[in-house]
Amino acid sequence: MTDTILDRCKENGMRMTGQRKIIAQVLDQAKDHPAAEELFKRAAQIDPHISLATVYRTVKTLEDCGILAKVDFGDGRARYEPAARAHHDHLIDVDTGRVIEFVDHDIEALQEKIATKLGYRLTGHRLELFGVKIHPDTD
Repeated sequence: MTDTILDRCKENGMRMTGQRKIIAQVLDQAKDHPAAEELFKRAAQIDPHISLATVYRTVKTLEDCGILAKVDFGDGRARYEPAARAHHDHLIDVDTGRVIEFVDHDIEALQEKIATKLGYRLTGHRLELFGVKIHPDTD
């Protein structure tokens, strides 16, 4: 997989308009899992002529091409992250909405063990934990 969403768009033969390039750039720079509305705000700071409809169409196209993955953290908003990344799970702070990505080999092994015990071979999974900070003033 190439490093940027823009590169992946080009590899998939997508026509890259100026506005699509800006949306891809915003997605590449995102350190969070932005919803379309947040992508729109960020993209509009670069090009005030970008519409929310353009952002929605673009993320749908990127999702259909397997470049973006839609994730739902229970707040009623679809959020996005690059697809085909190394596997990871999410911990969502229900007070702040902060999403923490993590990998835990013990959890991975336990999921495999449970599937095998029930007579299945895992083909994939998604784990999202929801919690509140025990000590809010520490990170």
